[in-house]
Amino acid sequence: MRIVAVSAGMSDASSTTLLANRYGEAIRAVRPDATFEVVSLRDLAHDITDATLVGFASPRLQHVIDQVAAADALVVVAPTYKASYPGLFKSFFDALDADLLIGKPVALGATGGTARHSLVVDYALRPLFAYMQAMVVPTDVFASPHDWGTNGTDALGGRVERAVGELLSVAEGGGTGRTFDDSIDLFSETMLSISDPQL
Repeated sequence: MRIVAVSAGMSDASSTTLLANRYGEAIRAVRPDATFEVVSLRDLAHDITDATLVGFASPRLQHVIDQVAAADALVVVAPTYKASYPGLFKSFFDALDADLLIGKPVALGATGGTARHSLVVDYALRPLFAYMQAMVVPTDVFASPHDWGTNGTDALGGRVERAVGELLSVAEGGGTGRTFDDSIDLFSETMLSISDPQL
């Protein structure tokens, strides 16, 4: 199985790319035979901009588009700016053929400077991938700075593992692999445990 992660992190050591790598760790733990690649949109910024202006992809950007097309499943992770994903992220997906993601299993993730951004997945990312007719798994992962601390690491890992389980199950044709007993909302539990007076 081949899985590609698209990371829209804007810095070399962004929390967005760290989150994408967490997906990779969880995938390898379950499926050691799977290949997992992380594509950084930051490295393709000029190519993506040029594609927006001239209407066709450079060879380097086309290679990444071909990777996305050939993947059995995708992990898509974006940072949150002003309650939505950055323009570079949207421009990349604008450069894809309209039918490229139809039926492709996708796990969504996002990062942000505060838990107040946590709805970005449902209100910004999911509508985009619904329009592109991708098969988005139920569990998404939002990581705030709290999640990278000692107290939040295990909760973040649990959410990532559940999303990965769903992604692999859907890619293998087994639905989400979830049952009624798995209905616990790991994200809400984590948010309820935060005692940040600024939230």
